[in-house]
Amino acid sequence: MYDYEVCIIGGGILGCMAARELSRFQIRTVLAERREDVCTGITRANTAVIYAGYDNRPGTLKANLCVQGNAAFDSLCMELGVLIKRSGSLMVCFGPKGAKRLEKKLAWGRENGVAGLRILEKEEILQMEPCLSGKVFRALYAPSTATVNPWELGIAAFENAKQNGCVMKLSTEVIQLCSLEEGFEVRLLNRKTGRQETSRVRCVLNCAGLWADKVREMAFPPKIRIFPQKADYLIFDRKAQGVPRHILFYEPEEKGKGLTLVPTVEGALLAGASEEPCTDREAFGTTREGMEFVLDMCKKVLPGLSREMLIRDFASVRPNPFAVEQAEDGSYQRTDKSYPDFVIEQECPSMISFLGIKTPGLTCCARLAEYAAAKLLETLRASGITAEPKPDFQPERAMPLRVRALSFEKWQHLATEREELRSLVCSCERVTEGEILDAIQRGAVTVDGVKRRCGTGMGRCQGSRCEPKILQLLARELGKLPEEICKDGSGSWMVKQMQK
Repeated sequence: MYDYEVCIIGGGILGCMAARELSRFQIRTVLAERREDVCTGITRANTAVIYAGYDNRPGTLKANLCVQGNAAFDSLCMELGVLIKRSGSLMVCFGPKGAKRLEKKLAWGRENGVAGLRILEKEEILQMEPCLSGKVFRALYAPSTATVNPWELGIAAFENAKQNGCVMKLSTEVIQLCSLEEGFEVRLLNRKTGRQETSRVRCVLNCAGLWADKVREMAFPPKIRIFPQKADYLIFDRKAQGVPRHILFYEPEEKGKGLTLVPTVEGALLAGASEEPCTDREAFGTTREGMEFVLDMCKKVLPGLSREMLIRDFASVRPNPFAVEQAEDGSYQRTDKSYPDFVIEQECPSMISFLGIKTPGLTCCARLAEYAAAKLLETLRASGITAEPKPDFQPERAMPLRVRALSFEKWQHLATEREELRSLVCSCERVTEGEILDAIQRGAVTVDGVKRRCGTGMGRCQGSRCEPKILQLLARELGKLPEEICKDGSGSWMVKQMQK
């Protein structure tokens, strides 16, 4: 007897999308996330780009899923009530070497079926983007490139999966996987209470992100391990001069790290990213070297962009998978074999592991979820579980109220019906107390959890004025003391705890 047909490990955007996809079927699915909220790892720190599909070698899974994923993103966002911005992109270069690489990407894109690609000359480029450096040589134009808010999309998928019956266990860490004749016994640790529970599941879907290799090794010998790489990003104020209308990719003349510039759906400009080796999978602190690298690259591409308009920096940790082999002393050592394509391991029919899903993982998240769900449903049906589609599955999630998107007259009208909408808490982003209360009702338990649901603290002051009020609202609504409320995760206290 099984407690669940499928256990999803990890609540990033991929786990949340998989939960939504599996909730279409008449099976019992549980999602276990070790943090207090979803989308707090890789999902919360990336370039937020929906790629067109010309960057990936033809014939790879990345190439196929990227083009499919891009084409379906508008309908996905419409169903989940998430904003998408189809601004198109320009991959620019400043000389003939970079131009040769653009020609290669153009050929790849056409082979992959990317529509509308063309090479632009300097005059047309500067007409489209007059803020660009006059040294620009050529550009590859891709009209289908877009951007979304990654954590908003992941949270929307999470809420829709929950709405359709998926069981969600937050602050719950998988600490043991024991193979059964068919399926697994999963031991779970509640990180809040310290209590453990054991569930029998028919299938496991490993979406643990940076920790996916560790989860896999609970059931199988080491084969592939994740070696993290850190990246720094910058955010410029929406009022900055010289902000592009299109997403820009800079392809340097010599081989090396380029630059991505993204006019976000919120109106700010995101710039990144540096590349730095690291050993800590939770190294989310920025470095001066990384920030200066990004700033220097920005100056080359957008000379009119002032560093005084910089309002935030943040870091991400990317999962780079490499094959490992056992040494004479029994330890496992990294080999030179890396994986340019997505790494999806299914060493037995009952378990799938996503290892090192990075760019264009956001673009492909829904397609990867469908891919995994199809494989697991095949396993379930082979064992006699029918797993029929749910006749009452609801694919839509209503878009949360966004006062900043309303006319003043509409806002006034709603505020007469609901008093909390009169009080503006985040003046930079025009977020009201009512929206913050809605975010808490939807599951926010930290200050950044509120931010990820309604956009507080993303403006010029970066929360310096609104965070104290948000802290008070969280404490009141959750029945806690202010010193028990965290900014983002365990130990990130907003108020100093007094020792008894």
